[in-house]
Amino acid sequence: MKPRRKAVPGMRSRRTPTVRRIRPAITPVPPTSRPATRPAGAAAPPASGQAGPRGPEPALDVLGGRPVRLAVDLGRGLVLTNPVIAASGGCGFGVEVAELVDLPRLGAIVTRGVAVKPAGGQPAPRTADVPAGLLIGVGPQHPGLQQVVDRYAGTWARWPVPVIVNLGGASAGDLAEGARMLDDVAGVAAVEVNLSSGGGARVFGLDAASTSSAIAAVRRATDLPVIAKLTAAAGDLRAVAKAAEEAGADAISAINTLPGLAVSADRGGAALGSTYGGICGPALKPVALRVVYEVVQAVDIPVIGIGGVATVDDVLDFLALGAVAVGVGVAALADPMLPVRLADALADACRERGLEDVAALVGTALPARPGPASTRGAEYAR
Repeated sequence: MKPRRKAVPGMRSRRTPTVRRIRPAITPVPPTSRPATRPAGAAAPPASGQAGPRGPEPALDVLGGRPVRLAVDLGRGLVLTNPVIAASGGCGFGVEVAELVDLPRLGAIVTRGVAVKPAGGQPAPRTADVPAGLLIGVGPQHPGLQQVVDRYAGTWARWPVPVIVNLGGASAGDLAEGARMLDDVAGVAAVEVNLSSGGGARVFGLDAASTSSAIAAVRRATDLPVIAKLTAAAGDLRAVAKAAEEAGADAISAINTLPGLAVSADRGGAALGSTYGGICGPALKPVALRVVYEVVQAVDIPVIGIGGVATVDDVLDFLALGAVAVGVGVAALADPMLPVRLADALADACRERGLEDVAALVGTALPARPGPASTRGAEYAR
């Protein structure tokens, strides 16, 4: 067994990216063209699918539209064919929606949260409507990581889409153990470390030191790509994001739900059995945009924007603030095919603007120089 290089908090990693080409789950595949017939007399589209500097060449639109490169490199060999991801929670472990979704047209699937030890979740009721969103109090509910791997990894390995496992834990040791269990599993493309609701009393993502210990533990335990999922509840998000990067994260996803509370209809208590729940949906989008804006200016690794994504305009907003990919969460519960349609709509948006590469849309709304952190209180100025 080869020795592992330690990630030292506070020092930028100089590791050489590990490209696991033996894993079919992270091998880029050309996007599937939309089913249509080329008009009579139209010229046949040129060949596509050949490798380029940013991944596979995009397939031409079957009706003769210009090709658009949608491939996104998240680091350490994890290349998505398009930037739209099914975020954690919306698609379960993937098998629940496999017959409803055109899998090759997804950028990636992130599983629901799982930890080494089984968890039963929170008591009912588990959801409550809130203005412009949903309050969810499901909590960690899964049969344990080994059971998940035994049941689903074989299926994931046959899919033409990367599967990213959302991993939680009550301690850095729990996270490291889970990462070791996933390290050599065919079908697992990456690990998304849940820094905000990992199933224990500790919320790692609230401060830089805890974030660093969690990500460093996972980095030492696996050569898989590591994605740090941040919480907007942290006081200094830029410091937290930097700590994740320096501890060995290959990418950052921002954000998870924010804690909230709703009152029951009879006003006799909280609406959720868990009392508190996670705010998601359109109400979360302004917070998520703010976090992406801040984090992108603090780190040099890719950022995935998550929070309230339901339309192509939402996707374009996150890209404009520097995210290279977006996750669709609660909206996919009602419409599992939404991420696929958003990827198509994103390609159309590029064509409308005369763009051949989605990268041209990334960062257009960022300032020329890094702006101040929101924690300076500028938003309260009169």
